[in-house]
Amino acid sequence: MMCVTGAVEALMVGASEKKENAMSRIITVSELSHKSLAELHALYRQVQLALAHAQPGTEAHRHAVASLDAVSRMIRQRQQAPAPRF
Repeated sequence: MMCVTGAVEALMVGASEKKENAMSRIITVSELSHKSLAELHALYRQVQLALAHAQPGTEAHRHAVASLDAVSRMIRQRQQAPAPRF
């Protein structure tokens, strides 16, 4: 069973007896809008791991691919945003 914390725990289904991880739903850009860049990078890694364990063609695989795309887009958006001025 994969041990994860925080938002990732809510987004991933725990491993079954077959030790297969699955994404239970797609992570949307709107869900990611309040996350810090560090949180986004951590989530990206967790979704990568879920994708690696998902069988191609399954719903879990499709959810992981879509979620990874959403996280990637949000990371790029945050990195391109101008730094706040003080």
